[in-house]
Order: sequence, then structure tokens, then C-alpha cells
Amino acid sequence: MRKLGVVQSHTAISMAEEISGEDYPTEIHDYLSTFDNSLRSVDEMLKTMMSVSRNELLQKLDPLEQAKLDLVSAYTLNSMFWVYLATQGVNPKEHPVKQEIDRIRIYMNRVKEITDKKMAAKLDKGAASRFVRNALWEAKTEKGSKSSNKGKRKK
Repeated sequence: MRKLGVVQSHTAISMAEEISGEDYPTEIHDYLSTFDNSLRSVDEMLKTMMSVSRNELLQKLDPLEQAKLDLVSAYTLNSMFWVYLATQGVNPKEHPVKQEIDRIRIYMNRVKEITDKKMAAKLDKGAASRFVRNALWEAKTEKGSKSSNKGKRKK
């Protein structure tokens, strides 16, 4: 058994205060360490995002990028609430947050489809027809009849 050490993340600190002095199984120590590292990472990302005003950030983005930012923000917030519910002993699958996360995922998929359509290669019909026309094999004919058939193409 190990004792939970001092943790710098806000959520982990409150968890540590609640179980300070209590032992926990060593099998979950790796999970708690990974969780703590993840919380620190999220904390750093949030600090970075919060260092720039939202209006300033949105002015630099096109509408599609703005939608992506809004969706990621909503998804992150709801996911954090999901984790909070789980830590409080509430089954998040039976909470309305599940429907909200599903709704956000639907919109994220729509934005992804729009992005994929934008990135899809456009067909240049003129170039494609020239490529096909020039790539077609022509049978060799007699020298005299070759020049007479040169300008004639079957349609």
C-alpha cells in the first residue's frame, strides 16, 4: 500500500485532501499517476487558451475554424463534467450530459465532413479528357491512309 503524495492539480489536490492519511491499493498507483499527469496537461492547455481573449482568437479564425474551436471547447467542458460525475459516484451514462456529448459528436462529424469535402481533390474535366484522349492507343495504318485519317476522330 502507498499513500497519495502531494498533487499539484486542483482536482487532484481536493481528492488528496479527502483521502489524506488513507491508504489505497498499490495496483491503482499507476492509474492515479497517469490521471494526475493528464490533469496537469489539461491545466496547461487551459492556461494557454485562457491567456488569449476569445474575441481576439475568433478574429484570427475563419468560420469553420471557429466552429471547430467552439465544438472542442463544448466537448472538453462536458467531458470534464463527465469525469466529475464519475468521481462523485454518479453514473454519467444515465445523466443528461451523455446526450449532450452525443449531440456535440454529431456536430463534430458534420464539421469533419465539410472539412473533408473542402480537402477533396477537384476534377479538372478538361485535363482529364485531354489525358484520356492522348492516352488512347491508335492502331498503325498505312503511310498513305495515316495522313488522311489524322484529322478524323470518331465520336
